[in-house]
Amino acid sequence: MENQLVESLAVESVGTRRSAEWVRHVINLLDAAVRQLRADEPSAHVTLLEATSVLRRQVDPEANRTSSDGRGRLLAWQTRKIRDFIDSRISGPIWVSDLCALVQLSEAHFSRSFKRTFGESPHAFVIRRRVELAAECMLQSDASQSDIAQRFGFTDQAHLCKQFRQATGQTPAAWRREQRAREDTQGMRGVSRSAAASGTSSRAGRDTAAHRSSPRAASHGAPGCSSLDRLMAELA
Repeated sequence: MENQLVESLAVESVGTRRSAEWVRHVINLLDAAVRQLRADEPSAHVTLLEATSVLRRQVDPEANRTSSDGRGRLLAWQTRKIRDFIDSRISGPIWVSDLCALVQLSEAHFSRSFKRTFGESPHAFVIRRRVELAAECMLQSDASQSDIAQRFGFTDQAHLCKQFRQATGQTPAAWRREQRAREDTQGMRGVSRSAAASGTSSRAGRDTAAHRSSPRAASHGAPGCSSLDRLMAELA
């Protein structure tokens, strides 16, 4: 009994020392963050995240174990929050430290999980998303490139052109012209096909009436293709 009491006290003593160690560690991190905030240093965000991470591991170890899907990727709710946050802030700067705080992960852990989830770094993902939204805007509006660049967080029009060319192999202006020309062509095809179908129906009706009124007329066969039919064939 006495031996068990001694062992229990020893374990409690070790646990107390460890608790004191992580508490001191958190205090040191918070002190460092205060100094960094006073100096207006961006690293203060990282320090605060680290302190938060240490506290979370001690207070709720289970939450730390469920911060990924078991394969090092972000959880579904984290992925959704990150996508929504990026799209809502796409017109301005997006910092990795803000994304880390959003899903309550340290920067190192977040960067690894993000790449395993999306297949690219946070910076590359944000650039790609800016280009995608800019492309949508170019097709849906007549906004100038400078306006689009500002709307989707590019430094200026030259920055938009550089990133867009890297992603698509074309300048924004050339890509927009090509896409709109393709849409116009597809629209013309649809109109031509509709008109051709209507013309064919009309001709069939006339042929039927002619056949009924004059058996001789039927021997001449069906009429030739109209100019609209030829146009449709050229566009197809």
